[in-house]
Amino acid sequence: MKVYKPEWRCTLSVNEGAEAAASWKERMAWRMRELADRLDGSGRTIKIDYRVTPEVSREEVDDCLGKGFAVSQRLLTELAQHAACEDVMRDAKAELFEEEEAEQKH
Repeated sequence: MKVYKPEWRCTLSVNEGAEAAASWKERMAWRMRELADRLDGSGRTIKIDYRVTPEVSREEVDDCLGKGFAVSQRLLTELAQHAACEDVMRDAKAELFEEEEAEQKH
């Protein structure tokens, strides 16, 4: 009886700039991205590299990345909500945070 063993591999990396060993073309591309970010005045440029074997379709990859960004947005929204609540608490009940602020000054 033959035993079947599924094999797969997936690597994902996110970069915000050229690596030290990058080619001149890649460094130039990152400089252009940085310039575009400054001209836009907002946002952040990242580069996503991935390798998946066995190969999956571009649509499936796009779907997965979209879902990942949706999760990221929910997490950032939750983080912003927590920060807003803490700001209100620091204003309304400053005495609760006096010890923490005194420790940060030392």
